[in-house]
Amino acid sequence: MGNGTIQATSTHRLEGMEPDNLLAFLALLGLLRALEAVEVDGDRLRPRLSWSLDNPPLRPVLHLAKSATKGEVAARAADGMTLLAKAHHFDGRKDLNCSEGEARALLKSATDDADHAFLLSALLSDAAVKEAKGATGEPQIDPTPLCLLFGQGHQHFLDRLASVPAQPAPPPRGRGRSAVSLTAEDCLAEALFTPWHRNDPTFSFRWDPEEDVRYALMAGNPTDAAYKAGTQHGANRLAAIGLAVLTLAPEVRAGRVRAAIPGGQWDRQGFSLAWPVWRPPASIAAIRNLLGHPDLRKPEQFAVMGIDGCMMARRISVGKFMNFTRANFITGKDASE
Repeated sequence: MGNGTIQATSTHRLEGMEPDNLLAFLALLGLLRALEAVEVDGDRLRPRLSWSLDNPPLRPVLHLAKSATKGEVAARAADGMTLLAKAHHFDGRKDLNCSEGEARALLKSATDDADHAFLLSALLSDAAVKEAKGATGEPQIDPTPLCLLFGQGHQHFLDRLASVPAQPAPPPRGRGRSAVSLTAEDCLAEALFTPWHRNDPTFSFRWDPEEDVRYALMAGNPTDAAYKAGTQHGANRLAAIGLAVLTLAPEVRAGRVRAAIPGGQWDRQGFSLAWPVWRPPASIAAIRNLLGHPDLRKPEQFAVMGIDGCMMARRISVGKFMNFTRANFITGKDASE
């Protein structure tokens, strides 16, 4: 389960990472990638994750092979983010709407850049296409179901996927002499170790269920900055990096080859994503294997898999926008119900 058991020298409870929030889960994957990407004086932290099932409220716990303070964890993660963000470039493309041939060319162009190829493989496949034709007359690719932005409301997915990881910190909070400027380390430490306040005016990917804001229920004009919902900048940076873990693969669905990702499933209600909850410290490789397990959503198989349950969030449409709901916690107890 742990995919290489380590003796943890230090552990940190990640209070900011809500267990039922898709943005938080993707940010956890990004944290592991970022920490694994850096080495200091020949040492690596060899990060692992577990869940505090015996210490409510439920939160993930970070286990490290080397002693590191919260500040040092944030600093190493920031360094790893800087390295991995270099792979987030898309030749000026703003949206994930290329043709079959364009997708093939993009994938071929990344053969000499492992991180870029890793990212592209989580976004598209030239084998998974839709019936719709593009400007070239070719079928359009079926993108990752985690892409919720296609230009509606001037929100562009690839544009944000390139810019957000490269932006260390949001604009200063407040005005005048009371304005507070944050560093990359500050933002990541906030996302990881403190409850989220979502007071950053930066771009997001609509993975946070709190971004499902129904305009009819708002107290004021949604175009007014005073009523505009904020984001958690550090979490969105980490999640953008974590997306690359969910490698897309073609699958036959309704007689056509469409896109599928680990943990994802389609049914009559649309798309949903599930992620496991476990006790032993697990590496990113072990987590990826669990996400791809065919029994991930079957409570009667949880004990065999070594997990205590899974979270399941559903993709929804609200007008022209898409969001994800808060996840439901499915436990092994559900097997007898």
